Amino acid sequence: MIEVKNLTKHYGITVAVKDVSFSVKKGEVLGFLGPNGAGKTTTMKIITCFMPPTAGTVEVGGSDILEDPLSVREKIGYLPENTPLYSDMTVESYLNFIAEVRRIHPRDRRERVNRMIETCSLKGVLKKDIGALSKGFKQRVGLAQAMIHDPKILILDEPTSGLDPNQIIEIRKLIKELGKEKTIILSTHILPEVSATCDRVIIINDGQLVASGTPEELQNRAAGESVIYTTVKADAAKVQTVFTSLGWVKKCSVESKQGERARFKLLATQDVSDPTEQLYDIAVKNGWMLSELYRETLSLEDIFLKLTTS
Repeated sequence: MIEVKNLTKHYGITVAVKDVSFSVKKGEVLGFLGPNGAGKTTTMKIITCFMPPTAGTVEVGGSDILEDPLSVREKIGYLPENTPLYSDMTVESYLNFIAEVRRIHPRDRRERVNRMIETCSLKGVLKKDIGALSKGFKQRVGLAQAMIHDPKILILDEPTSGLDPNQIIEIRKLIKELGKEKTIILSTHILPEVSATCDRVIIINDGQLVASGTPEELQNRAAGESVIYTTVKADAAKVQTVFTSLGWVKKCSVESKQGERARFKLLATQDVSDPTEQLYDIAVKNGWMLSELYRETLSLEDIFLKLTTS
């Protein structure tokens, strides 16, 4: 649905985006991560035709952003970080206005507005001025305007920024539902939100793409040495000898010992897929009693920090 190739954007001598390439498949929810100033918003503005690139190409649903920007805009719903709402309009009048701007046929307009009211749970605030709404409801109105023309693609820049925990949960649930039928690029600083809603993640830093993959793939790629902890009821010296002889074990040490039970810490090489299965089989074969066996993994927060800090 979206193809970004060698995208570059200069602001004078400042390089905001440098040679960034990625794609988003139909029906995929892509998490777009990076620290402040990394180039996320600039990239989103280029994809949505709000500004041209200095170099590179972007295609949205087969339409080029420079050659056919009107077609691109028809296919995209865009929620900027600071949604440009008209504070002196009521929610209902604003949605009708946006439906008219989007050239939705008059006979379909009422149905589209009603659908957005239901989808974004706006029924209770229809007659209120937008300026009097809470941040959570303003975000809902912003989502409604982005979706009112039923676009195939949604670009959401920090959709939960400034919301309280209950509002975040509500918006996250809505995005997850939308992801069942639309292609979504979601920019956020709330990393657990990415794990909860996104199929794939890309991380950008200093205008350059530094990582791409599912959260699980990023964890495996960034982990380096895997750390495995296991507690075994058996002769500790024999267990350590057996574990140390395994080809993928770089180091095996006894963390603690109490009676016949010993807790071991194993450092595994990066290329081993799932060492816990092999350790379990070894314990069964030798008649050892296992009371603990787990592989320590990096959280998405750990990966983010590792890739975006020097």
